[in-house]
Parts: sequence; C-alpha cells; structure tokens
Amino acid sequence: MKTKRGFTLIELLIVIGIIAVLMAIAVVAINPARQFAKANNARRWGDVNTILNAVSQNVIDGKGIWTCAEALPTVTAEVIKADDGDPVTDEADICACLVATYIGAMSIDPTATGAHYTDCTDYDTGYYIIQDAATGRVTISAPSAQSENGAASTISVTR
Repeated sequence: MKTKRGFTLIELLIVIGIIAVLMAIAVVAINPARQFAKANNARRWGDVNTILNAVSQNVIDGKGIWTCAEALPTVTAEVIKADDGDPVTDEADICACLVATYIGAMSIDPTATGAHYTDCTDYDTGYYIIQDAATGRVTISAPSAQSENGAASTISVTR
C-alpha cells in the first residue's frame, strides 16, 4: 500500500497563520516608526551641536566677538538659510561664516520641508538660531524633532 507524502492544506494554513502572528509581534516589538524617529533625532542632536560648535569657534577666533557680517538674531529665532532677498522674512544667513573654515558643509534637518544644502547661496538647514541679548548665549534648535514615545520632542542646545 502506497502512502502519500506531503502536507495537507490545513497544516500549511496553520503554519502560515503562526508565522503571521510571530511577524506581527516582531513588528510591534521593533516599532519601525519609533526607530526612524530616534535615528532622525540622533542626527538632529549631532547637527545642532555641529553648528553650535562652529559658531562658538568663530566667536573664539574673534576673541569673543561674532565675526560675520550677518548678525545673530536676538529678538526672535531665525531659520538658518540663505537670504531670499525678501525683507518680510528673516533668515540667519551664516553659512559663509562657517563653511570651509569651521565645518565642511551646513547640516540639514533630515525631515524638515525644504531643507537642503547645495552651497552657501542655496541652502535651508531647517534649524533655528538665536542669541540672548543679555547673556550672549547662542541657542540652536530643531523644531522638526520627532516624538519617540508620544510626548512632544524638543531638541535645543545653548552655549
């Protein structure tokens, strides 16, 4: 008597169902959206520190004075981007003061709309800068920071 070898359709469906449940559990445990948010925010922390270190080095080289034709904003934070020529919008066009001397290129926010860097005449970092008029301390912030755990996320460094 000959016996048939192989799996029945029911057995195959049960195995596929078990694999699907295990994959769903793995996806929930790994949470790719949270991992992407953490990776993007890690880059933002690095970028904010890089720009602030370059600004600080410029001030150190200037013996305590910001040595750039573009003054740092002291009233409201301004986006670090190329001047668009529009007097209504304010931007901190500090690229020429930093690139090549203190950093290789302007860092850009990984998810901010319009963030890009071609050269110092065409860039938008997506990061903001402000200098406290009373203390002289400079703050760089990343307003597009992503939530990693459901709470609001703020990335800002002051020196």
